[in-house]
Amino acid sequence: MRVRTGAATKRAKKKYFKIAKGYYSDKSKRWRQVQQQVEKSLKYAYTGRKDKKGDFRSLWIMRINALSREFGLSYSKFMSGLKKSNIIINRKQLAKLAVQDKDSFQKLIELSKAALA
Repeated sequence: MRVRTGAATKRAKKKYFKIAKGYYSDKSKRWRQVQQQVEKSLKYAYTGRKDKKGDFRSLWIMRINALSREFGLSYSKFMSGLKKSNIIINRKQLAKLAVQDKDSFQKLIELSKAALA
């Protein structure tokens, strides 16, 4: 008696076709193209999730730098001053302060300037 794998194959293919729904042209209809495109898409999705973390860090640094320059300090000097004054706060929270609460951010700038002087 031979093993028939039709049902299992159909189930496996169904998962791929479900992911490929909405892809352009034959990349959502033909098995070979579906297989290749889904694997490529999942690979890019994985690397994209890793890249997103760096992108957000860059965004936070830009926001901090923009506001710290308004108050007369570059980003690097501001961060250096915070370290010297033993203020431990991450870039995400600093960026949030820069956008939402400029008064608190200005106090941090002053503390940083005092530590640098």
